[in-house]
Amino acid sequence: MTRTLLRIGAALGAVLVAAPTLAQDLTFWSWRQEDRAQYEGFIETFEAANPGITIQLETFEAANYNTILSTALAGGTGPDLMMVRAYGGMEAIASAGYLEPLTVEKVPNLEGFAESALQAETMRSDGQLYAVPFASQTQFVIYNKALFDANGLEEPQTWDELLALSQKLEDAGVMPFANGTATAWQNETIVFDLVSSIMGRSFYDDLMAGTADFTDPRFTGALAKLKEISAYFPDGFIGLDYPSAQQLFASGMAAMFAGGSYELATFKTLNPDIELGVFAAPGIAADDEKLVGIYYDGGYAANAAGENKEAALKFLNYVASQPFGQAFANTLNNISTVPGVTFDNPLLGEVAELNQNSIPYMMLVHFRFGEPSGSVLLQEEVQKLMADQTTPEAAGERITSELATWYEPFQQ
Repeated sequence: MTRTLLRIGAALGAVLVAAPTLAQDLTFWSWRQEDRAQYEGFIETFEAANPGITIQLETFEAANYNTILSTALAGGTGPDLMMVRAYGGMEAIASAGYLEPLTVEKVPNLEGFAESALQAETMRSDGQLYAVPFASQTQFVIYNKALFDANGLEEPQTWDELLALSQKLEDAGVMPFANGTATAWQNETIVFDLVSSIMGRSFYDDLMAGTADFTDPRFTGALAKLKEISAYFPDGFIGLDYPSAQQLFASGMAAMFAGGSYELATFKTLNPDIELGVFAAPGIAADDEKLVGIYYDGGYAANAAGENKEAALKFLNYVASQPFGQAFANTLNNISTVPGVTFDNPLLGEVAELNQNSIPYMMLVHFRFGEPSGSVLLQEEVQKLMADQTTPEAAGERITSELATWYEPFQQ
């Protein structure tokens, strides 16, 4: 009897010891499929420093991620930890009560983050932070330095120079741009990659002041220039999807890619030998301010209904730490939002320098807080523009009138 009781006691003791470990198994969802290996490395580092907490990463296709995540959260089957979009994309699930509110007391490493970064993950209605912002992203032109050098090309200083170098590449049998527009969100990115400088800072300022809308000639004129440069996209680019466009550039078949800083690591993964350069697409004149589009990409959040909240908050404090931010920058070739991060990669230093002259990636930053969103409208209108189914002026009219159904400054 004594031996039996001892065995039962030992078994119960084992259960009590094991229970906390089982209770701290976390799931983590992300839309960054291309960064999976790097995130698994980050998770291994966290797990080594936090015995008893394990994290299972799941990645999903980016275009459907918001729907997958919100459906799971609504059904009570969402993850413990998740990447969430910024601005309006975050508010959609935060306002439903699915995300754990964050404070410096809960996540001490949030101390010192830039206010603009925190605002991207703060809900407007309650002023509460719901996610640790993870990166700023920059929209510009990425180019293959070897192809530029082989054709005697330099970074263009005017719009005509950009057209001329594109023609020179085409004449040499090199595809100027790799971009396609079959993937809807690419129709939005190419606007801020290629014509931010033509829109200009004054248009953005007037838009925010309520004295301009998207019928403004500065905006419609920029769309006209976008249509002009699309002559140097691949044949059949309207049917070319995003992964195929990436492959065209990474393989060396195209000299330029209108894209974002988030793609630098992807291109190096696809082709470790490629030497990349970046530039802000120029304005009309050489002395026009050269602007990139910039935004905060998203954040790391915890499930408000999660059973392992203490462990989840430990992970959020980890991703808000300087060592993580440095590893993020070094491994993903991305601009971390964590204070104190330096850039070992000279190309990231160039990106940080370009960021000093920028306008917000405005449809995301300001016009995703209602339906229809500015992003959806712009994507649809650019797609029609490229297919010769609309004009820049008609596109500007539709974007403005549709946004006016919920955006009060356009209702005046």
